[in-house]
Amino acid sequence: MARIDYLKEQVARAERLARTILDQQTAERLQAFAAECRAELLVLTRAAV
Repeated sequence: MARIDYLKEQVARAERLARTILDQQTAERLQAFAAECRAELLVLTRAAV
């Protein structure tokens, strides 16, 4: 479960930063990272069921 908690935290942090940062390219990279974390979360939560 530690990996799932870590990924949830990273998604929240990346999205929060993406909303506040002024550099568009960095914001897009943060959103992409959040999407990658969400995809991994989906895989892990499906495997846990």
